[in-house]
Amino acid sequence: MEYIQHWIDGAATTGVSTRTQPVWDPASGAEQAKVLMAETADVDAAVAAAAKAFETWGESSLTKRARVMFRLRELLVEHEDELARTIASEHGKVVDDARGEIVRGREVVEYACGIVSALKGGYSDQISTGVDAFDFRQPLGVVAGITPFNFPIMVPLWMHPIAIACGNTFVLKPSERDPSASDLVAELYKEAGLPDGVFNVVHGDKTAVDAVLDHPGVSAVSFVGSTPIAKYVHERATASGKRVQALGGAKNHAVVLPDADLDDAASHLTAAAFGSAGQRCMAISVAVAVGEAADALVPVLADQARAVKVGPGHDAGNDMGPVITAEARERVASYVASGTEQGAVAVVDGRGLKVDGHEDGFFIGPSVLDKVTTDMDVYTTEVFGPLLVVVRAADLDEAIDIVNANPYGNGTAVFTGDGEAARRFQRRVSVGMIGVNVPIPVPMAHYSFGGWKDSLFGDTHIHGPEGVRFYTRAKAVTSRWPRVDRSVQAAFNFPTHG
Repeated sequence: MEYIQHWIDGAATTGVSTRTQPVWDPASGAEQAKVLMAETADVDAAVAAAAKAFETWGESSLTKRARVMFRLRELLVEHEDELARTIASEHGKVVDDARGEIVRGREVVEYACGIVSALKGGYSDQISTGVDAFDFRQPLGVVAGITPFNFPIMVPLWMHPIAIACGNTFVLKPSERDPSASDLVAELYKEAGLPDGVFNVVHGDKTAVDAVLDHPGVSAVSFVGSTPIAKYVHERATASGKRVQALGGAKNHAVVLPDADLDDAASHLTAAAFGSAGQRCMAISVAVAVGEAADALVPVLADQARAVKVGPGHDAGNDMGPVITAEARERVASYVASGTEQGAVAVVDGRGLKVDGHEDGFFIGPSVLDKVTTDMDVYTTEVFGPLLVVVRAADLDEAIDIVNANPYGNGTAVFTGDGEAARRFQRRVSVGMIGVNVPIPVPMAHYSFGGWKDSLFGDTHIHGPEGVRFYTRAKAVTSRWPRVDRSVQAAFNFPTHG
């Protein structure tokens, strides 16, 4: 049995961990490894290593940091296949989907390669007689990331490249469900020339999370996960004086107007709802069909859902793999059941899916429920699985009201050929990320990712320019070099410019 270890101070280590947890192969249902579960002392060791490394890394040149990021970027390209297959084996998503998340994460590394420009300050000459003013940003110190199972490469890459390029050192607590990719990235950082202790990985559960949140040596915490845990992380970490960005759950809506190309819209909705078995924070889980679009759209969605090829992630040609655990499969099935019990119409029911040769795998097929109302459990809850619900609206204004009444505000989309309707939608919806004829509007790395309402706790989005601001703090300097004759006299009144 393979044991997945922590990575602390530049080397794999068991630390003081005595507890383990199984790492499953979702396609077969078999246990493939055990991951060590960190105790508080393991987190202490990682933070101590990071604090020691910060003494020199925080003073390193921007050029040196950028060169490490350039090399890391190349190593991510060279090891893309290995990383993708590791993700597929532990998460269950198909290999091509795993490659996609590596590419999107690598874009953040590419942004970090330009850290020299991202950290440029401002300078004002002669702002007052003989006085100049300028500002610059400095790293915080030791920072931490707590990341979810659904993107074991991409979401951590939203955090640590920016943090490290800004001069911080980093402690990552990845999901214990698919932990191996984080250790591989640690090895790539070492090969890229990153000094020992700058990047550390501790695996574990709530014990490790609480140790990170409470540790006085951690200056900031980045989190992505469910809304209840995001709120918990934000409250507990801010109570101990930390800077926090905590991204929570989602119930992403896609509004389809009657003038949209319904075949095209249905194709995109199908991919956005069932890609990665719906286990994406940006998955479309609600289609809001407006007016006469509904009766035409639902049959097309049903046909496309039935055509999704489900099977092991390593098998070429499959569109969708299993969900992450047996418990996740049963949870999704329970919401299909509750939706129909509460009056929804199951136009496609994926609960009976069997994959030949993988009967013990965690598979459940795509499901589509029509005539869902906003008071049903299947609508109010983040299901996080291959389940698309259709809510009907009379017009665009009602559709916008439905989106805005939902407590989540992560991502949304509108499908239309009407520019005025699209502009009205994007200005009125209370959502952080919006797609116009784009179902999964994840911003490029030179923008920043983040939602509104219960999808974000804290006021800073992740990666991009807001990531740089989150992982640094500003200094403003006002300087004067007096003449030898000291012609400028000190004054007891509050200083003014002149």
